[in-house]
Amino acid sequence: MKYVHASMCAMLLAAAGIWAGAPGFATAQLTSPPPEVVVPHHPPPPGEQGSPNMHVLSHIPLGSPESVSDVDLEQDPGRPYAYVSRRSGTIGFDIIDISEPTRAEAVYSWRIENEDLHQGGAMDGRYFKHDGRYYFAQSMQLGQGGPNSDVGAIVFDVTDLPDRVVEVARIRQPDTPGGFHNMFIYKHSSGQPLLFATSGQHAKVFDLERVIQGAPNEIEAAMEADPNAALVGKVPVPQTENMWSRGYHDFYVGYHPETGTDRFYGGGGEGYYVLDVTDLANPKTLVTITDVPGVPWGHTFTPSPDGRYAIGETEFQYQPLRVFDMQEALDERAASGEVQNIEEAAGMWHADWKTVAHNHEVRWPYVFVSGYESGLSVFYVGDPKNPYTVGYFDTYDGPHNPKEARNTQSPYTWGVYNGAWGVDVRNHDGLIAVSDMTTGFWLLKMDGFDGWDGADYGMPDVSSVQDW
Repeated sequence: MKYVHASMCAMLLAAAGIWAGAPGFATAQLTSPPPEVVVPHHPPPPGEQGSPNMHVLSHIPLGSPESVSDVDLEQDPGRPYAYVSRRSGTIGFDIIDISEPTRAEAVYSWRIENEDLHQGGAMDGRYFKHDGRYYFAQSMQLGQGGPNSDVGAIVFDVTDLPDRVVEVARIRQPDTPGGFHNMFIYKHSSGQPLLFATSGQHAKVFDLERVIQGAPNEIEAAMEADPNAALVGKVPVPQTENMWSRGYHDFYVGYHPETGTDRFYGGGGEGYYVLDVTDLANPKTLVTITDVPGVPWGHTFTPSPDGRYAIGETEFQYQPLRVFDMQEALDERAASGEVQNIEEAAGMWHADWKTVAHNHEVRWPYVFVSGYESGLSVFYVGDPKNPYTVGYFDTYDGPHNPKEARNTQSPYTWGVYNGAWGVDVRNHDGLIAVSDMTTGFWLLKMDGFDGWDGADYGMPDVSSVQDW
């Protein structure tokens, strides 16, 4: 079944990021008007690196070009730490103390043993809290030409930062070597701290309580004896005829207050998928988004706090971020029991149509985007049919939109994959962290955004931040 939600004219204007005038906002719950439209310039003109409402608090270069991957912020006010993952010859992570935002400082670095023997790097890092202690899980994606290719993630106890970091366990998956490209840590409605990880043709689900229980050497021995000791579920990719890939690339998991269910939002396969994972042994497909023009597969897929809308990215040059309205399809699924498919977006947005949008964080009605060469952008999505840019800062200092692709046989135009890789937002004060592959760690603040709570916008208080 096809759902069409917006005119092509509106979608093209929104995709260009230059929607002018005062749109009629679809979400009337806003307690204050949105910021004025800021027309983006990517790359910025000489002498300008960002919009006037975006301010750099700290910048820390972290080493050689393309050695940085994702970033994760701890959210407790008393835990002022940012984690930056490292790849491409520098394999591990750095910890940044942001207790004084204008004077951020790198306070700890971890590197894998025999670093030069490994192929690949550390990709996605996530912190979590359990039984009063703090942990950080670092995903690893290591090639089979070197050691530890079966390691998907390494878990550390970081409770005693900045003085001590203790490796707790390595999650190995010898049946699917190559590690975890992406992962998401979620506090399930059952209370379990769960790690969802890309692995083979599923998202594998691990109970982190089982991973961290006991002394480190006992945990390691138990997991070596049975690598699946902590594996508690697998989320399949719904199969379709024209799948570009068989697995997930990325995902988000969130609680859906209206139905009291845990929902999984995955990008991969032939598009995007929403599944009910309340019962981990029996995931149920709710909605699929496939056969969308310009979307051969899904990359990153993040919902609004109420689960009605979702932002979808596909990792190809020239493709915008799309906003999907899933309400009608979800309602029909609930009424008929049959899975509904959505084939068109409600709206589109892009910082620069010649580049690639990458990862994003939703703090409704704003979306924070790490867009490779276009750096950080923030767009307003309170009217999903007409999203527009409200702020930006270019973190990348290299050439923009190079015409030469590294591999002409690839569907990817590799020449534009450099710059801002990851983005995270601290909810209690609105700080924005960006990890740039080449220029390092950035801490920024946007005028008027002093923190986020869904209740301020008539939404559930649901985001990637977990209530540990």
